[in-house]
Amino acid sequence: MLHHALEITLTRPLPPPVLHRAARLLPIAANHDSTRLMALVAAKTPQRAARRLRHRLGTRLPIDVITTHYPDADHSVLLNVAFPPAAHAALTADARRAQQTPERFLELSLHRALAEHADQESDRLDRAVRQLLAHTTPAYLLAAVGHALTRLPERPTP
Repeated sequence: MLHHALEITLTRPLPPPVLHRAARLLPIAANHDSTRLMALVAAKTPQRAARRLRHRLGTRLPIDVITTHYPDADHSVLLNVAFPPAAHAALTADARRAQQTPERFLELSLHRALAEHADQESDRLDRAVRQLLAHTTPAYLLAAVGHALTRLPERPTP
C-alpha cells in the first residue's frame, strides 16, 4: 500500500496537549504555530488517504483543508474541504444550475479565481514597472532588479 503525504490546514493553532493526543492516533508533524500539520497516510489513492485522515482526526482537530503535499503526474494537488451544511447546499445548487458535479464546479471556479488573480498580479507589476520607468532608464531599472534579486530577504515585505 502506498503512503501519501498530506498537509492539514487548521482553523486555529493547536495547544500542545491536543496535538500530542492527535499524534497518538496518526503520526503528524506541526509547523511553528501548529496551524499546519503534515501526515503520511497509507491508502491506495490520495483521495482515500484524505478521507481516512479526515475520518481519524476530523472530530479531534479543527481541520479546515487537507491537501496532497506533492502534485500528481498532471501537476494537480488534491483539495479536501468539509463545507458547513449551508455552504455545501449552496455549492450543490450552483453546480446543478451549471450542470456540473459539485467537485467539477468547485474545480473550475478555483481555476478561474487563480487565473484572475494571476492576471491582476501581472497588471499590478506592469503598472509598477511603468511607474519606475517614468523616473529612470531601462538599464538602471534592470541593474537595480538584478541587484535586488541577489539580496532577496527570507520572506517578502508587504
